[in-house]
Amino acid sequence: MCGIVGIIDLSGGRGADGLRLQVLRMMRAIEHRGPDMSDSWIDPDAGVALGFQRLSIVDLSEAGAQPMVSASGKSVICYNGEVYNAPEMTELLGADRPVFRGHSDTEVLLEACEKLGAVEAVRATIAMFAISLWDRQTRTLRLFRDRLGIKPLYWIYRPGNLFAFGSELHALRALDGLNWSIDQRGLLEYMRTAYVPAPRTIYQGVQQLMPGQMLTFNEQHEPRIEDFWSLADSVRQSARQPFDGSEDQAVEALESLLSDAVGRRMVADVPLGAFLSGGYDSSTVAALMQAQSQSPIRTYSIGFDVDAYNEADHADAVAAHLGTDHTRFNVSSDEALDIIPKLSEIYDQPFADSSQIPTFLVSQLARQHVTVALSGDGGDEVFAGYNRHTQADMIESRIGSLPSAVRKVASGGIRSMSPKMWDQIIGVLPSRVRPQHPGEKLHKVADIMRVGDGDPYRALTSLWQQPESLLTDAPSIQPDQSEQLPSELPDLLSRMQFADTIGYMPGDCLTKVDRASMAASLEVRVPLIDHRVVEFAWTLPKHMKVRDGAGKWLLRQVLYKHVPKSLVDRPKMGFGVPIDQWLRGPLRDWAEDLLEPHELSLGGLRHSVIREAWSNHLNGRANNQYGLWTILMYQAWRRREKLA
Repeated sequence: MCGIVGIIDLSGGRGADGLRLQVLRMMRAIEHRGPDMSDSWIDPDAGVALGFQRLSIVDLSEAGAQPMVSASGKSVICYNGEVYNAPEMTELLGADRPVFRGHSDTEVLLEACEKLGAVEAVRATIAMFAISLWDRQTRTLRLFRDRLGIKPLYWIYRPGNLFAFGSELHALRALDGLNWSIDQRGLLEYMRTAYVPAPRTIYQGVQQLMPGQMLTFNEQHEPRIEDFWSLADSVRQSARQPFDGSEDQAVEALESLLSDAVGRRMVADVPLGAFLSGGYDSSTVAALMQAQSQSPIRTYSIGFDVDAYNEADHADAVAAHLGTDHTRFNVSSDEALDIIPKLSEIYDQPFADSSQIPTFLVSQLARQHVTVALSGDGGDEVFAGYNRHTQADMIESRIGSLPSAVRKVASGGIRSMSPKMWDQIIGVLPSRVRPQHPGEKLHKVADIMRVGDGDPYRALTSLWQQPESLLTDAPSIQPDQSEQLPSELPDLLSRMQFADTIGYMPGDCLTKVDRASMAASLEVRVPLIDHRVVEFAWTLPKHMKVRDGAGKWLLRQVLYKHVPKSLVDRPKMGFGVPIDQWLRGPLRDWAEDLLEPHELSLGGLRHSVIREAWSNHLNGRANNQYGLWTILMYQAWRRREKLA
């Protein structure tokens, strides 16, 4: 895992020394992504500089160093990620391939791009990546971001001045002579979702490359972006060729695919382990790792001193059953709170998924012993594991058939009691059947009922139902993700899964893991979103995903072959922290400072709306933790970046 940066000087005024100084500043800004080594490659005549921060994983020698020039001297690569099928790609190069200097996947990828063509080589990979490839003959730059958006890649183009890219916005902020202003559309979407969806960023004129895209740039043309892979194409292909085998055959096929995906991600020249929460996803990954290891694998979990947020006992039980070398770190609220001032530095633009805190803590813990960790991220999106997925059938078959007036009355009835009151009522149920945070979930259902025939996905995933009410200068047109939905999606469940996979997963989940792990200089690999697994999952019928009110049916059948049901079957908890309690207690003064009316106005926010939400949260009339956390993370980030 590494960090990459690059600049093309279009002004012609920087010269060799200017290019070198600029690229070094960009590299230093993301040194945490690769503390083992750094290097740059500069072509003053072309006005190009590439920089690389290395976290050594495969081929720790100088032969694996980047930026790397091809054997012919024609191409230069700067690449962040891992290619898991490098041996097979080596065979594709044929007998006339060059003599390799080492055994790094970087060299294989570079030579494959030259021999097969960049697009065909990238399509042949099983990998996660952000790639920059410079063609010295045509003076053309190509950027690639992996199919599911595991690795980030940002870019900026100023005609007549520069084109630049980097693994994080921190690198672009290190560029000289540029003005930075907030993109109001990006800010609006952030307030709704707690992340800035690609291709936008929080900055005007700076973009993220979307998952599965290639950007081509040379001095004669504007940046050109095209897909080399898309989930929509996979959905269309699965509609033409759905899985038609038995349930037993489906279980066997998935286990085979997942075992291969996990096994490929266990290849490293450094110690590796796995995150283990005790849930379905991480337990499946750990079980398949242990099945392929001759010795106990290393697993890591975080425990909290608040029972409703503590999964560590479940992780202990799964680890004991599998026989892993397990490390549990029990975190006090004070230790977790100490991380909060660092969040605006770790995340290069506003980001407000509160599970960023335990994710960073478990990354820190694992990094004390290993350099690579496998995680179960992506399982919810691929196998329909979110509560909103299991609610989809109910929404479509029951709520959807109710008259609008009835839905609105029912919605009002639910909302007549606060989430806290619902928690107390439902709290009398046995813990084995009682969902976590039932009051919040009921209020989400009420939001869907109130939407009626509108977009239930947006209602379910919006932290603020009317985010434009928060901004003093809100844009008049809001993005509509439903425009991207393929017509082949037959039902609400599949539409939700699609929207989660192209939006929420890369924008929230994978961003969270990338920044938290990279801040600890830890590489995280995610086998459940190997693109072959994703493509297979889309061929499956709905009843192999959601059944009897529970998601992940097929994934659970694979897990049950390795871990008893009794150890993993329980209501979904999530990987969170008690932000609601902290905001009323130890974080109150910190929050009050950031939510002071003048401070809110500086951030372009309407303080009257936000102060009312803050007051209602403090006095217990509402649990506004997630919406308020979004405001607070934006305010803390803005203050750190010194943006008015």
